[in-house]
Amino acid sequence: MNQSSDEGLYKHRTMFISDVHLGSRGCQAEMLLDFLKYNDAETIYLVGDIVDGWRLQARWHWPQLHNDVVQKLLRKARKGARIIYVPGNHDEFLRSYYGAHFGGVEVKEHDIHETADGRRLLVIHGDQYDMVVRHAKWLAHLGDWAYSFALGLNTVLNILRRKLGFSYWSLSAWAKMRVKNAVNFIGTFEETLSQEARKFDVDGVICGHIHHAEMHEKFGISYLNTGDWVESCTAIVEHPDGRFELIHWSEGAKTVPQLENHTPTKALA
Repeated sequence: MNQSSDEGLYKHRTMFISDVHLGSRGCQAEMLLDFLKYNDAETIYLVGDIVDGWRLQARWHWPQLHNDVVQKLLRKARKGARIIYVPGNHDEFLRSYYGAHFGGVEVKEHDIHETADGRRLLVIHGDQYDMVVRHAKWLAHLGDWAYSFALGLNTVLNILRRKLGFSYWSLSAWAKMRVKNAVNFIGTFEETLSQEARKFDVDGVICGHIHHAEMHEKFGISYLNTGDWVESCTAIVEHPDGRFELIHWSEGAKTVPQLENHTPTKALA
């Protein structure tokens, strides 16, 4: 990590964040604000589903913390950060504005990010390669409802865990990795997206969508998934030398200036 002259602020070359789902009750806005307070970058990619248009259309929910996240990002843009917004399926209403700029935020269908060490990576949300979203949108909405219900249970469970002195734990993430079909879906998605990325003549792909943070090269190309800010609270950062790091921003530790609340689970050169 590279600490700037501002105490406790860590400056990266690039940050990648996705699946925040502002406007949904499952959004961990407070944890994201904590992350943004102590992490900055020259370029910030918002890799889709930052705003949850599906939830807002069904029922309006926009507390002050969600507005604070937007203001924090816009403040970073005003201070000189380049912010690129690549919409996903939940904020697909922004797909009508490719090429537009809003308060210093660029909206793009996808982008090719060049790393400090010269690699080229496709940045895309990834729902374009999810067959359920593409061909059975009603099923995707049903799945979204079930997922929101699971997140509600998760909230109750974590209130009890905090009272007992335990740290945050994601019930839905735990269940996802123990259901065979879900595990198979993740593997298929990763392989499909890795194969499709080759058509762009790139060295790798950075995506979101499936709420499963990961970095690997299993399919002969760098695959990086940013995860989400409703379950895992993860982001991917690029260091000045081009190395990538997957950060899990845990709720339990708050001594942020020493970065004791940041867990670098993986690094990818």
